[in-house]
Amino acid sequence: MPEKKKQSKKPNSKQLKWLKRGLDQAGGKLPLFDEHGQHYDTRLIRACIDHGWAEPWFSNALKPDWIVCKLTKRGRDFCSSASR
Repeated sequence: MPEKKKQSKKPNSKQLKWLKRGLDQAGGKLPLFDEHGQHYDTRLIRACIDHGWAEPWFSNALKPDWIVCKLTKRGRDFCSSASR
């Protein structure tokens, strides 16, 4: 049975800031590091995945604990509507 995604009305400000960074990237790739070079909190990334706003893109063989993600259509829609 497929895992059911959590349904939340919208991302919080930190989640939305992270998700918006994928809007201008090829394939909607989301960053691993913030604008200050700090690694994004894994809990933030996992929460976005759980809500269906982001999805794992591929595994990083050199750093398996890093979750490389991309925006989903749902995540892109939230970011686009929040930018208006």
